[in-house]
Amino acid sequence: MAEPEFTARGVRIGKRLRSLTRAGQVRIRGGRLELLNSLGSEIDSAPVQAVRTGKPWFAADGKALADLNGRRYSLTLGDQDPPPGKPGPPSARRFIEAVRRAAGRGA
Repeated sequence: MAEPEFTARGVRIGKRLRSLTRAGQVRIRGGRLELLNSLGSEIDSAPVQAVRTGKPWFAADGKALADLNGRRYSLTLGDQDPPPGKPGPPSARRFIEAVRRAAGRGA
């Protein structure tokens, strides 16, 4: 099994005004973006080349949007980068950069 290129745990995943999970996981592995619920079951997945990501201009730093298979998901990741040498929650900016790198679009 391939090592994940990006993983974020404890992610709030929502669709429109509905929260799908408050402790989900976002993973990029093998050229696919996967959204998982707190139990590890797949909510949705798509090849990274077909995924559109962005950051809403009106939202906090930890918010990101992801369009997969014609569905728009709102993601709330860690809102700050970890201090040097300490692990911490990934930010929305790092998630968006990881999707672009995996899709070959540059960062």
